[in-house]
Amino acid sequence: MIHRQPRIALNLTLRAKIIQLIRNFFTHQDFLEVDTPIRIPAPAPEPYISPQPSGGWYLQTSPELCMKRLLAAGFPKIFQICKCFRREERGHRHLEEFTMLEWYQTGATYRDLMDQCEELFNFIRAHLELPENMLYKGQTIDMSHPWEKLSVAEAFRRHASISMDTAMQTGRFDETIAFDIEPNLGTSHPVFLYDYPAPTCMLAAPKPENTELIQRFELYIGSLELCNGFTELTDPVAQRKHFEAELKNRKQNHLPPLPMPEKFLDDLHLMPPAAGNALGIDRLVMLFAGAELIDEVVAFTPENL
Repeated sequence: MIHRQPRIALNLTLRAKIIQLIRNFFTHQDFLEVDTPIRIPAPAPEPYISPQPSGGWYLQTSPELCMKRLLAAGFPKIFQICKCFRREERGHRHLEEFTMLEWYQTGATYRDLMDQCEELFNFIRAHLELPENMLYKGQTIDMSHPWEKLSVAEAFRRHASISMDTAMQTGRFDETIAFDIEPNLGTSHPVFLYDYPAPTCMLAAPKPENTELIQRFELYIGSLELCNGFTELTDPVAQRKHFEAELKNRKQNHLPPLPMPEKFLDDLHLMPPAAGNALGIDRLVMLFAGAELIDEVVAFTPENL
């Protein structure tokens, strides 16, 4: 395996350029780069995410909780590039250890972050001197403004054999998204999939006019899911109830128990209205490198160690 790194040298060089461009983009917009602990006492209990234990604590699945505590402490615009860890995630687009970009801004909503996300991608593309019509996996992707915004309910109407409500009621939501909807997203133009059912994310704020939906989006380019953003839930009582429900669900499904992130909940009442976005850097590099496998854009895979 010693010859693997020279074979992907161009992608590793591209990766370094993209990370530097990300830093340039956010620092020029007066965001503060922060560095929070990777090892934490309590991750956010979330469905389908298995944290990695580390000496009685956990390796972070996301820097989200610590970054929100910084918002609560008075830092209005922050970003971070860091390692995250999730057990039992290995595939063509997944690694158990991966690199995440997260950014948060007070006073913003998920719609503001959609616009920022588009600006970031095109900032990177332009500085890499790539055309607006990018080629990814044999598909021509038109990166020009504006990018499409597609509600989850409409995506089900266009691409699935069942409705969003039926999928939620029958426990087939994630399956239908993965197999029926995702392959059709962003194949010619980037697409923001937005307004998810409330049970799909316990950290996002509900829509005021329809509390069965949350202010959440995911970005797809070339059928590749690249980020997950939302207007943040800042109600500590509602947040605790969501966490308690997930901890109960874990117990019923015989999953390892998790502690409640009490210090995060203690600080949440101080957090101002804000929005945040989590973007997978490995997948971002896949897009700009035209790579089909995540293995092609990281220096080492678990199997190489």
